[in-house]
Amino acid sequence: MLAIKNLSICGIAVIILSSCGVGSLLTNKPENAATEVSTFNVNPANIEGKNGGVFDLFSNRNSSETVLKVNRYIWKASLEILSFLPIEAADPFSGIITTGWGKPPGTRTEYRATVYIQDPSLDARSLKVALLKKSGIVDPETIRTIENAILSRARQLRINDDKL
Repeated sequence: MLAIKNLSICGIAVIILSSCGVGSLLTNKPENAATEVSTFNVNPANIEGKNGGVFDLFSNRNSSETVLKVNRYIWKASLEILSFLPIEAADPFSGIITTGWGKPPGTRTEYRATVYIQDPSLDARSLKVALLKKSGIVDPETIRTIENAILSRARQLRINDDKL
C-alpha cells in the first residue's frame, strides 16, 4: 500500500514537471535546435576582432597599452592635482578615481571628487570631474578650474616624457 502511494506521488510530480516545460530537460532534447553555423577565422590579419581564430592568440594586439582605455598622463595628473584628497578607490581599467572628503590647502571647505577618464587621448573630452562640497553643489567654474589644472599637468608630463 505504501509503495503504491509513493509511486502515485512520483507519477503526479513527473506530470506536473513535464507540464511546466521541464520535460525537455528530462528527455535530453533541446526545444529549439541551433540552425546558425559558426565560422572559423583563418585570416591572421583580421584586426577587427570579429570571428576570432587561433592566430589571434599569438598577435600582440592585446598588449597592455591597447587594452587600457585610459590616458596615463591624465591619470597621473589627476592623482597629483587631487593629492590633498584621500583616495577611496582607483580603477585604472575603468578610469575612475573616487576620493574621500578633504580640504585644499588654505581653505576650510571640504570637497569630495570623482574623476572619470574615458578616452586614451590627451584631450579635454576624455576627462570628467565631479566635485561635491559638504554644503552642496560646487560652482561649475571651480570644476572647470580643476579640469584645466589636471589637463595642464598631463600636458607637462607628456612633454617631459618626450624629452627622455
